[in-house]
Amino acid sequence: MTETDSIAYDVVVLGAGPVGENVADRTRAAGLSTAVVESELVGGECSYWACMPSKALLRPVIAQADARRLPGLSQAVQGPLDAAAVLARRDEYTSHWQDDGQVGWLDGIGADLYRGHGRLTGPRTLEVTGPDGVRHVLTARHAVVVCTGSGAQLPDLPGLAEVKPWTSREATSAKAAPGRLVVVGGGVVATEMATAWQALGSRVTLLVRGKGLLSRMEPFAGELVAEALTEAGVDVRTGTSVEAVTRRNGAVLVVTDGGDRIEADEILFATGRTPRTDDIGLDTVGLEPGSWLEVDDSLRVTGSEWLYAVGDVNHRALLTHQGKYQARIAGAAIAARASGVPHLESHPWGAHAATADHAAVPQVVFTDPEAAAVGLSLAEAEQAGHRVRAVDVEFSSVAGAGLYADGYRGRARMVVDLEREILLGVTFVGPGVGELIHSASIAVAGQVPISRLWHAVPSYPTISEVWLRLLESYRDN
Repeated sequence: MTETDSIAYDVVVLGAGPVGENVADRTRAAGLSTAVVESELVGGECSYWACMPSKALLRPVIAQADARRLPGLSQAVQGPLDAAAVLARRDEYTSHWQDDGQVGWLDGIGADLYRGHGRLTGPRTLEVTGPDGVRHVLTARHAVVVCTGSGAQLPDLPGLAEVKPWTSREATSAKAAPGRLVVVGGGVVATEMATAWQALGSRVTLLVRGKGLLSRMEPFAGELVAEALTEAGVDVRTGTSVEAVTRRNGAVLVVTDGGDRIEADEILFATGRTPRTDDIGLDTVGLEPGSWLEVDDSLRVTGSEWLYAVGDVNHRALLTHQGKYQARIAGAAIAARASGVPHLESHPWGAHAATADHAAVPQVVFTDPEAAAVGLSLAEAEQAGHRVRAVDVEFSSVAGAGLYADGYRGRARMVVDLEREILLGVTFVGPGVGELIHSASIAVAGQVPISRLWHAVPSYPTISEVWLRLLESYRDN
């Protein structure tokens, strides 16, 4: 094994997913020399096993569902989806699991890529073992940034490894639809993959330990999604846990806590995430391997002057877009500290504070109907001690919703802080609402007063006129 001399950079980024790429982009834009270390594909989980492939699978499903609600078009789209064509398009969006384009992008911004497994060996120092066995020792003058993300968390069931269950990776990269699929979980991955594979030809059983789906959203979101999944043919079973799983002669046998026995061709566990920090040398800098990394609002690890943790690993908001937001904040903070700025803009909503992680996290669940939310739910706002009021409106009151699709079903809620008369949270559930949520994000992050929202006139006849209905309901009640 050959070891190179130690190479010094201003910044070393561990992990080249969207988060690490955005950190590198910001530090390079600030003139800081930057190395990026990646053990898999440049572009990370989102590009190859999460956001992009899952949404490529779901887009034809949602488009067909919308088309079936329109007279004059519905009869033309009653047949099954062309699963092979959907999967081929999915493969295009993952670049066939090749990262040449993203490697070229990193090169274009002037960041140096090191392929291999990177481990901290002490303060400001990483050792990278490449696929050829060559080692590189990288030192950082200003910052080491951990952007290694998270992986699927599997339950502690005897013999589970021998069953070879699907995780989110297998669910988004499968080459064909299994005849029978059991999905365990009630969150985003579970509901989206149940939606996709049911439409692509699988017979899906969804096992949910809790009382309903999408438990981190307003209760009506999970209720409407569950109703639609059931109508689509998914067998949704709430209050159900898996007690045992075995695989024999290629088939999976699932035994539930209620004694039900379910046979399937594949089983997907979508039951949580775990940080990918178990083998990156955290112990060499006084941190616990395998732990989530606690950070301040500039994304610097608590108690450190040089170590940052951005994206899933800090457990603030496990969403790609939120990790990229954190990366922009962290990049700005690293650059400011490197240039000797005496005081960072660390106040809420300042240039060096990831305030949206606390107050304005947006999310879209790409089911049919879509569920989209930003900020606090009613329960979260009440638990935080705010004096609030929830305002609910059915989308059936909006002309644009009826034009969008016959029988359009959906609901909107805004959570109003009664002391300041601003919005703390907004939730939309219905077809197409994913493209509506950014307006809510602006209202929540901007803390726009209700009195000013009256002057934001929604175009007629669009679904966004739901904003007017919400404001009217708040005024009239």
